[in-house]
Amino acid sequence: MNSVHFPPGTGEHAVVLTRVGERQWHALEDDRVVGRGEAFRRPDGRTFLSIDAWHGAVFDHLAEAMLPELPKPLYTVVDEADHDLTSQWERAGFTIRRREWEYLVPTDPRVTGLGSVEPPAGVTIAGIGEAADGPLRALDRAIRAEVEATVGWQEMPAEVLPRPEGVTVLDPSKYAVAARSGRYVGLVRLGPMTRRPRVGLIAVLADQHRRGIARALLADVLGRLHRRGIETASADVTESNGAAAALFESVGARRGNSSLELVLR
Repeated sequence: MNSVHFPPGTGEHAVVLTRVGERQWHALEDDRVVGRGEAFRRPDGRTFLSIDAWHGAVFDHLAEAMLPELPKPLYTVVDEADHDLTSQWERAGFTIRRREWEYLVPTDPRVTGLGSVEPPAGVTIAGIGEAADGPLRALDRAIRAEVEATVGWQEMPAEVLPRPEGVTVLDPSKYAVAARSGRYVGLVRLGPMTRRPRVGLIAVLADQHRRGIARALLADVLGRLHRRGIETASADVTESNGAAAALFESVGARRGNSSLELVLR
């Protein structure tokens, strides 16, 4: 447990920074916790930081203590509307790497225009929770390999759920899949239910692109949500992913909040 003293940050007393774990720091002033910092590894292997501080000076002290102790590159995510927090990270040397939009997606087929959408010839849809476990995991691995060979998985919407090493499909009941000739060729994953269902991922194997499979999957999932009385879902789309943005906007989705991923190299 190492401690470092800094000049006062919030009042009359010096700020004491204490490393309370391998990747955790506390800032104390007069024995009161006035800030916390943490580094954690996401499933894609990247290290993300979070700092929660009562005052900007304490944030700066925590960043000054943490950054030299951690291997680069380092990442963090902020709400784009939080200008103060963004400025604090930029003051620590971070720069904007990418923007991710939250889309609010209607489910009513009268709004989405998906009510008459049928799967392409030879394609069948297995709805949420109906996919066979083994073929689903094989498809997930194939899609990840294709993404890694092109843009890299770090360009996909952030995955923050902890999972065992080597496991990528945590809950098969959250997936719908498209099959052609007995082979799974596309999938949709619903994220954890919070305020509204979230389309965490929609992906199709490269050799099956531009055949309407992603649209058919989206039609099936949104239609099922609508029949359950859910009016709106959400989806996270990286700004550079024009195809995904076009798909969601074509069904009446509108942009909501946005987040920024920042990096220190």
